[in-house]
Amino acid sequence: MKRIQFLTKMIKEGKLQLVNPSENISYSYLSKSDSNLESAKILLKSDKLEESISLSYYSMYHCLLALLFKHGIKSENHTASIILLRELFKEKDLADIIGLAKKERIDKQYYIDFEVTRDDCEDMIKKTEKFTIKCKILIKKLDNDKIENIRKDFKNS
Repeated sequence: MKRIQFLTKMIKEGKLQLVNPSENISYSYLSKSDSNLESAKILLKSDKLEESISLSYYSMYHCLLALLFKHGIKSENHTASIILLRELFKEKDLADIIGLAKKERIDKQYYIDFEVTRDDCEDMIKKTEKFTIKCKILIKKLDNDKIENIRKDFKNS
């Protein structure tokens, strides 16, 4: 229930809205996602572990935005996007992965009382690869009927 109230608040604030589905914007976010993942791997090799964690998360987030824009949903809030993945798209596993990555990104970006290991980064990159592949498969499987059904569900939520 709290999740739905939060989404309603985001809609009222204009941070979550239906727009025209966009192949171009979706593709642009997929490109950003790929670039972020590549950068995360480069940062890992350069022992920039905190930064690698952050860009792994952003790779997932940009892939999620690609999925949303493919359906004509514009989201300006990370939490709302993740909730939509869970509630609207029924992708609990993917929502769990990106939810954990978001928490890790926040911890590593804003706080100092932690230690990041190479194993942590390698694990995050593997999760990112899994997430982005599954998300891209969802995008590729889309047809007009699926897009319209998601848009209707969004309107009714």
